[in-house]
Order: sequence, then C-alpha cells, then structure tokens
Amino acid sequence: MFKKALILITAVSLSLLAYSDYDMDGVDDAVDKCPNTPFNELVDIKGCTVKKAWNKEHLSIIYGISFSEADYTITKNSDTLSQSIQIDYYYNDFSLQASSSYYLSDDDSGLNDSFIGAFYRLSPSEELTLRVGGGIILPTYDTELDNNNMDVMASASFSYMLGKINLFGGYSYTMVNDDDILGVVSYQDTHSYSMGAGFYARSNLYVSGYYTTSESIYKDTTDIETLSLYAFYSIDKNWFTTFSYSYGLSDSASDNSFTLRLGYYF
Repeated sequence: MFKKALILITAVSLSLLAYSDYDMDGVDDAVDKCPNTPFNELVDIKGCTVKKAWNKEHLSIIYGISFSEADYTITKNSDTLSQSIQIDYYYNDFSLQASSSYYLSDDDSGLNDSFIGAFYRLSPSEELTLRVGGGIILPTYDTELDNNNMDVMASASFSYMLGKINLFGGYSYTMVNDDDILGVVSYQDTHSYSMGAGFYARSNLYVSGYYTTSESIYKDTTDIETLSLYAFYSIDKNWFTTFSYSYGLSDSASDNSFTLRLGYYF
C-alpha cells in the first residue's frame, strides 16, 4: 500500500525566501528531483529513494470494525456488525498474514472463519508489482450443521503505476471443503476477480475504486458483485487508517457495507 511512482519535475529555487517540503523527506521542494516519495522511503540529497526504511523486516497489527446489511453465513439480509484483527509480518518481499473476526447479527453471533497465509512480491519493473500467495481458511465458524471444514485459497494480483495513477487487479481461487448436506445445502469451489484504479491525492493519502465479482460458496446462488471505494491515510510513520465502502450490484451482495480499520506499523 506504500508503493508510489516517482515523478521527475524541476523547480526554480526561492533561496531563503521560503521553505516547503510537501513529501516530508527533508529535501526542499525547490531542489527535490523526486517529489512525492512515500514516507517509508529514505532519500538522498536530491530527494530520490535510496532505500525503503521498512523493506527488510517489519510487523503491522490492524483492528477493524465493519457493518454490512447482509449476513453471508446465513445467505439472507441481516444487519451484521463485525470486529476483526489482522497481523502481518514482512521480510523483504515475503509476508505472512493471520486474521480473524467476530460477528454480531440480528440472528446470531460468534467467530467467522480465520485465515493464515503467505505471500511473495515480485517487481519486474519500477512500475509493475506482482503478488502471489495462498493460505488456509480455518473452520472457526460454528455451524449448526457441524459440516465446516478447512478450506484452501490461492491468489495472484498486480499493481501498475502511471505517475500518480495506480491500476490494479487480482484473482483468487478457494477450494471449499465443507460437507454437503443432502436436501439442505450444497457447496462449490469459488473464483473471484477484481479490478480498479487509484491515485495518490497527497503524499500520505491514497484513494481508489474497484469492482469485484465472486462466486458464492453455495451452489445455484447468484455471483456476488460489488463496487467499492477505498481510502488509506497515513497518520504518521507508525499509525495509519483505512476506510472502505461497498455497494452491492447483485441480489446476493449486501446493499451497503462499511469498514473502518486502524493499524500500527512496527
């Protein structure tokens, strides 16, 4: 989320009349040859990146709260409030992720399924970044049918920078291993696709919009289609927050969903 393209500009020096440093890298805008560098990058005397400060190893913890007008665990409309916790560990281009959430709906409450995964980032060029990985979905959701089993997920995504504009997309496949109950419920493996575009409105503010379509885990159910808006804001070098809103385009999707998350970067 901290990737950003460098834009080459020149400026006339105002020499002692004023000092400004828009990207907060310690280099005056008048002589900064690489403005708008992300706050997690170290720069040289020209303001250009020499090393990412947290490239080698770091950890982030993210707490989230979300509201949805649909409860996907029971496949019907039901206002649902969820709280989530996510932990990410990064070492160079390798990362590990663990997440879980607790939901409270009109009809029920409890843990959702939890996720543990690993990912690897590739950078074929300065503009293009690829991310591949996968993981397991642990059956921590307590179903009354006692048929919840561990699922397996694999994913791939890309991000391409055009100046301040970011084009991205992704694909994921989930092998659903829950037991079918004859005459009650039948499951299927799922494919999910997403695509969108974003831009850096400021050095510490990124906004995007994207479209997602995903097959339901339940057979003979309409695909889940949504349009979403997302914003990432860096409060300082450690704290950050994200906000997302999704609007359902299909009958199987929630009409409206909101998520607010607060994270700390070690």
